[in-house]
Order: sequence, then structure tokens, then C-alpha cells
Amino acid sequence: MISPDKLYDLYIEEKKSVAQIAILLECSQNKVNYWLEKYEIAKRSISDAMYEYKNPDGDPFRLTKPKTLEEGILYGMGLGLYWGEGQKRGDGGMRITNSDPKLLRKFIDFLDNFLNIDKNRLRFSIQIPPDISPNKALKYWSKELNFNEKYFYNPQIIKVRGNGSYKYKTQFGTVIVYLNNIRLKKLICDLIENIQ
Repeated sequence: MISPDKLYDLYIEEKKSVAQIAILLECSQNKVNYWLEKYEIAKRSISDAMYEYKNPDGDPFRLTKPKTLEEGILYGMGLGLYWGEGQKRGDGGMRITNSDPKLLRKFIDFLDNFLNIDKNRLRFSIQIPPDISPNKALKYWSKELNFNEKYFYNPQIIKVRGNGSYKYKTQFGTVIVYLNNIRLKKLICDLIENIQ
């Protein structure tokens, strides 16, 4: 028999998996699952378990509320930018697309200042029409966003409808800013949802 306190501590407090608990207690995983059910300790989903395994110190971000008017403007701007330009549906992580480097820099500032993300986890994907040099676009975006080229995926060539309408606005293509974290996207979307 496994005591409820011991099982709660291992599974909930220490966030150990069923397999890890079985090894620690020298019993089968079936036995651990039996006692979890018996004590009505809710099991984590596979995706939650994987998330906790990959982030043993908890979420790699935390929300900080703005304290000054200037911070409040950036905070509101960041939420507004994601509301208008960010991906809100689907199972993927946080992503926002635009052709304006200043806009994307402001959004990255929002992530850095209020969600305390590790900027080294950001990734970038450049999408360009066929008549733009991939190398030129990569150098431009790397410089404008102030990120080393290693953070960028190879530029993707996209088909363009019509001639010339994109020339000025997207002369270096568009960029998708990624952070592969579903909970971060959910947090941002929840903040947007609660705007009154």
C-alpha cells in the first residue's frame, strides 16, 4: 500500500511521473495508477506531463503588470498587437507575423518586459516573394530585430498575387516571430479575452 500523503507529495508536489514513482517505490506503474485513482488524485494529461518534464522549474515565463504610464502603454500595445496580428487558434505556440520591424521589436519588448521570456528561445521565419534575395532579407531582419542569424529559419519563398502591390511594404518580406510554448499563447489570449 502507498500512503496518500506520500503519493500526493511525489506526484503533485514533486511532479514526478508515474514511471518515476514506480521506480522509487519499487512497484509497478499499474500499482501507482491504482492508488492515484483510489485516492482521487487527478492525473496529468500526457501534454501536461511532457510540459512539466521539459520545464522542471515551472513555466519559463511569469506575468509582470505595468507600474508606470510608459509601461502601461507598452503593455497595452503588446496585447493589442497580438490581438490584431497574433495566432490565437490552434495547438501551436505563440506566433505573430508582420512586415514592420518596429512593430515586431515593440512586441518583443512586451514579451521581455511583462512576460519575462528568455529571448534566446525566440525563433524567426522569413517569408519572401521570389524576387527578393533570401540572403539580403536574412541580413536585414537579423539587423533590424537585433538577433543573430542563427535564430532565423531559412527564408521561405511564397507565391505573390498580382504585381507590385507588395513592393514597398514588404520589400524584405514578412517575419513570423515564434516562441514554442502553448501556455504562453494561452496566457496572452486570456489577457486579451479579459480586456473590458
